[in-house]
Amino acid sequence: MSEGQSDDRYSERMQKKKAIMDARIRDASDERGVIIVNTGTGKGKSSAGFGMVARALGHGQKAGVVQFIKGKFATGEEAFFRQFDKVTYHVMGEGYTWETQDRSRDVEMAGAAWEQARALLGDDSVDLVLLDELNIALKKEFLDLPTVLEDLANRPPGQHVVITGRGAPQDLMEVADTVTDMGKNKHAFDAGVKAQQGVEL
Repeated sequence: MSEGQSDDRYSERMQKKKAIMDARIRDASDERGVIIVNTGTGKGKSSAGFGMVARALGHGQKAGVVQFIKGKFATGEEAFFRQFDKVTYHVMGEGYTWETQDRSRDVEMAGAAWEQARALLGDDSVDLVLLDELNIALKKEFLDLPTVLEDLANRPPGQHVVITGRGAPQDLMEVADTVTDMGKNKHAFDAGVKAQQGVEL
């Protein structure tokens, strides 16, 4: 097969693909807030969520962040996003559950975090809400799942919500518009590499 024939076939395939994609884009006419869930055992769930916060800021939008579970150590994303007036940032946890070792306190902190989340979900001036590690609080039953689902359903129609953390409940994934399950193939920590600034912190 000559290079010219290969280029012609490639061009033909891309023309067909463009026609299909253009039709799908035309058919996607709804414009509303969406719920995005990033779950799974792989790295990148929170990183993807904070990427969406950066994207919202790039469009001049207002964002709110509530971090469940995390909170014992400083992170680069907190230091960065606290510089922006258009970001409301709440770190509500006291560390991972194996460090806190106090379920009643974890439940109390998760409840306080949800009150912050509810305030953001009730504010129609907030375009995007990131609920970081909410899935873990739900999996551990620190929060009432039906209440969380109800508050999500009652948010302003144009507001987007990104929810991260391992073990997303099935009922949450069913109401979400987009669900990404991030799997782990390898992780540096398994090879004895500690958490690095700019990577995990």
